[in-house]
Amino acid sequence: MDAFVHTVGTGASSRGVATVLKRHKPSVRLGIVEPAESAVLAGGEPGPHKIEGVGIGYRPPLYDAALVDDLLAIPTADAKAMARRLAREEALFAGTSSGANVLAALELARRLGAGKTVVTLLCDSGPQVPEHRRLPPPRLSTW
Repeated sequence: MDAFVHTVGTGASSRGVATVLKRHKPSVRLGIVEPAESAVLAGGEPGPHKIEGVGIGYRPPLYDAALVDDLLAIPTADAKAMARRLAREEALFAGTSSGANVLAALELARRLGAGKTVVTLLCDSGPQVPEHRRLPPPRLSTW
């Protein structure tokens, strides 16, 4: 594994995972994801967004900037679109923060180049995301 990418709520998950990974492989990169509309960790202003559970508008209490190698800002609309794509194409019923994680992981993989492995997590589920509740039911084929 060359990099781990994760959104930040309280900072506990990214801090814990990065601490253990870097202990075993110091060269592993930590990419932190935040909403583009509220990219406070990157020095931006807090603002409204619709990526649930992340981008709280200030530096989270457990966030450790010393562990972070990359800050990735993902717009809410793009995160929502990726969450819908994950459901439609991969049968992964994940929420908006998972969509942001996947987009950020793809971006960091692009930056690192071919042959690198980037890992992320899908930590939320689709049912808690209102727009997923409006998706049409899946069409089942008859045998």
